[in-house]
Amino acid sequence: MVSCKARKQLMISPVASATAVPIVHKRAENPIVGKLAAIKGGQVVFNTFSGRANTKLNINGDSNDVTLNIRINRDKEIWVSITALLGIEVARAIITPDSIQIMNKLQYLYIKKPFSYIYAYTSKQVNYKTLESLLVGNAMPELLINENASLQAVNNNITLSGDLQDLIYMLMVGPDMKVAQLHLTSQNDGQSLQVTNSNFIQANNRTVPSQIDIASVVKDKKMQVNLHYTKVDFDQQLEYPFNIPERYAPAKEN
Repeated sequence: MVSCKARKQLMISPVASATAVPIVHKRAENPIVGKLAAIKGGQVVFNTFSGRANTKLNINGDSNDVTLNIRINRDKEIWVSITALLGIEVARAIITPDSIQIMNKLQYLYIKKPFSYIYAYTSKQVNYKTLESLLVGNAMPELLINENASLQAVNNNITLSGDLQDLIYMLMVGPDMKVAQLHLTSQNDGQSLQVTNSNFIQANNRTVPSQIDIASVVKDKKMQVNLHYTKVDFDQQLEYPFNIPERYAPAKEN
């Protein structure tokens, strides 16, 4: 009887063991997921930003050397003051996710438009968050969630390329996971946007480009902005004054 009981236990034990420990096949991870996470980790995180930039501004061949004072209240508003020679303020603008307002302080004119007004000078895939990102050297947020993008890595430099709502993009990132270049093109709509970041500096424990070159083309309209930051601060208490005086008149549409 003892012998039979022992034999039964030996016969049951392997079955019980196999049932208790199922075999799990781990799914291979998409290699681009890790790269996207690394690039996201290199993005500048802030609540407020302020910068002063010596700027060459060229709109449809009309070129001017000005100073831009830029303030950003993240996700809420971008405030810009434009000064010319002798520090005279010639224009002021405030951009929100919904609207654009501009004061021409030399001619006492103003513009009040929905955010879509910007599409006269750039592609429709550019939104408020895109502007914030470009001004601090970050990547467009939409590009960092596309797990179907093509990935190429050479000497620790990463190039992501893909499609964003019919817009072809190419994002080049350096070994430090900072954005070096961005190209957006749409041949059908005659649109292109090129951004180059260089001469990176340290500011409040953050790494940002001191030189940002932006070139945008929409059909026959061209805009080029060459920013050279001479001062950058993060997370300071800022004001965003903007009030259109009563004597200002609305600018006429071209």
